[in-house]
Amino acid sequence: MTEGTTSAASEGGDTLTRLEQEGEIAADYLEGLLDIADLDGDIDMDVEADRASVSIISDSGSRDLQKLVGREGEVLEALQELTRLAVHRETGDRSRLMLDIAGYRAKKRAELSELGAKAAAEAKSTGEPIKLKPMTPFERKVVHDAVKTAGLRSESEGEEPQRFVVVLPA
Repeated sequence: MTEGTTSAASEGGDTLTRLEQEGEIAADYLEGLLDIADLDGDIDMDVEADRASVSIISDSGSRDLQKLVGREGEVLEALQELTRLAVHRETGDRSRLMLDIAGYRAKKRAELSELGAKAAAEAKSTGEPIKLKPMTPFERKVVHDAVKTAGLRSESEGEEPQRFVVVLPA
């Protein structure tokens, strides 16, 4: 093994360790919030696409966790930002942690992937750019990925919170 290979493997291990630490800090923070709110939920941690991923799930199928999602995921987005701040406070590093509650984000990802694929198909068939409704950064990223998978390009336009995706024909 060469020196470059050793340091690259070491960096990969360091990154994984750092992301696992972010997940642990986030899980502790979220468990505290669940206790304060008197809500039942289990915390699941993972590392996906070079970012820590934390999910709050419930075996009881209770609708209580839906309160933490809120209308259109607004409460979920706020909790994700608070959790990122808690991680930043502990580590001193900016976190890109993703939070999912009761499978909301996973379901949303599937819907947005389908939307991106449909918009790409429409752009291919009409030869015209397709403008989508304003979306959060997470939603835009999922759509961009789906458009890329379909073999087309897309870009974001506008200013937050009215930033939207435009799917470009070939």
